[in-house]
Amino acid sequence: MPRSAIWKSIAGTLSAEIAGGHYRPGDKLPTEAALSARFAVNRHTVRHALAALAAEGTVHARRGSGVYVAGLPPTDYALGRRVRFHDNIHASGLTPSRQITRIETRHADAREAEALALAPGAPVHVVEGVSLADGVPLAAFRSVFPAGRFPGLLPTLQRVASITAVLAEAGLDDYTRASTRLTAKAASVTLAAQLRLPAGAPILRSVAVNIDAAGQPVEYGTTWFAGDRVTLTVSPGDLRDG
Repeated sequence: MPRSAIWKSIAGTLSAEIAGGHYRPGDKLPTEAALSARFAVNRHTVRHALAALAAEGTVHARRGSGVYVAGLPPTDYALGRRVRFHDNIHASGLTPSRQITRIETRHADAREAEALALAPGAPVHVVEGVSLADGVPLAAFRSVFPAGRFPGLLPTLQRVASITAVLAEAGLDDYTRASTRLTAKAASVTLAAQLRLPAGAPILRSVAVNIDAAGQPVEYGTTWFAGDRVTLTVSPGDLRDG
């Protein structure tokens, strides 16, 4: 095969594997050395193939880290009085899902107790996991609920993916956002692994409190959004005084 055709063949193979889901958005491709060994070519030829994929927007290089599959266009995620993950993702034409990594009941720490208006050390239910759209991680999350208010929450969380549906089964038909605090951060090693990002990649942390119709806190949530996969939006109608 002519040398000029070799890099095109490699680029075509990698492109087909990406399209087939072997490598998903945000995944890191094998190293140049690994690709050179796989295709029995020198690194220059591999670089040529990767450069062609980069020019097409299929992959992008991160200095000192490697080559990654390009992400999907950022997903719009509305912040307002009612923030619902499944509704937001469906509105973008994507399929929402969640992977639960931790469920437990424990004593509230000082910050959780204050946010939920509980006595120090009161029991709380904690659920952690990753929120995905079309199988791509958008955010990692931790939600904390007052155990006294929702004693049977954990079994429902194990079989129902939507937090809104879980709370509805517990007797809470509606809840609204009382506060949201956003802070730019760099992904820790643990968060990077969960979100399929390189360590140190930009993320946006949201710390929020949801309340019932009487103004009682029902959820204290922390969400870490992948910075290049989500566009947070706020409409004038979602804003309120105070």
